[in-house]
Amino acid sequence: MKKITNEPRKRKSSKALPKAWQLRLYVAGQTVKSVTAFTNLKKICEQYIPGKYHIEIVDLLQNPTLARGDQILAIPTLVRKLPEPIRKILGDLSNTERVLIGLDLRELAVRTAS
Repeated sequence: MKKITNEPRKRKSSKALPKAWQLRLYVAGQTVKSVTAFTNLKKICEQYIPGKYHIEIVDLLQNPTLARGDQILAIPTLVRKLPEPIRKILGDLSNTERVLIGLDLRELAVRTAS
């Protein structure tokens, strides 16, 4: 299990802390789909929520029992743990629009584009 955190280095005050996005990506080894899913997820996070996310990668080849907790039936699967509600997105995350909608980042994407 790998953890990747991208938090701001300097924090002004506890009130100024950004909302943390906790994301868990379930994969099975270093397959092309798994690597693509991580690359796409990292790119989306850097573009739309830079400094406000934490990605946990769960390799089900190493820890197959962890799939039960989030009811994972297919891989790769992205689970948004926070902010609630929990959301799941299946596949290699190459359809950015679908991922933005699935993560509920669509409104933020529209504001960023304006």
